[in-house]
Amino acid sequence: MQGIGDDVEEVNSMESVMLEYAAMDRELNHYMQAVEATVHQIKQDKPENIPDLKDLVKKKFTALESKNDDSDLQRNEKYIHFMEQLKRMRKQFGLRSDTDANESIEQIDEDIAVTQSQMNFTCPITQVEMQKPVRNKVCGHTYEEEAILKIIQRREQQKKKACCPKIGCSHLDVKRSDLVPDEALKRAIDSQNKQTRPMP
Repeated sequence: MQGIGDDVEEVNSMESVMLEYAAMDRELNHYMQAVEATVHQIKQDKPENIPDLKDLVKKKFTALESKNDDSDLQRNEKYIHFMEQLKRMRKQFGLRSDTDANESIEQIDEDIAVTQSQMNFTCPITQVEMQKPVRNKVCGHTYEEEAILKIIQRREQQKKKACCPKIGCSHLDVKRSDLVPDEALKRAIDSQNKQTRPMP
């Protein structure tokens, strides 16, 4: 059976992994921002000769990365949640047996997974759990079917394009044809609801 010392070492290792995840998450976000900024610049400037887009993206990405700070990683949403769970678990180390301590470590993984799921289950338009999720094939974001269709219809009436309502998304022309039912997400939502529904 593992001792508490082993568990502490395992938790410290998990903390390092979470920081690595936060760093990769930040790098990906910066790259996406660099691509979006480059596309926006080309649209604004409308140059006769298209410059080296790869080079432009690289420069913008490098500029964003140069402002990196370790404190950014500790503000990452998943890392904050992990550390909150970790604090709760560490309080229990001195009071619980080895078996319970192992269970606490497993609980952290479960809590992170549940939090991630709940975030994905929430429609960015209605801010409530989706019943009939549809995924945008262009940007990959999901919405409640009825809510996104209402936005598209309203924008059509105004003779305007519908932007993706997900914060930070640069997709500016959501069409009905881009939307497909997200069956996997619907199954995950139904499955979680079955698990959390109180017994009759």
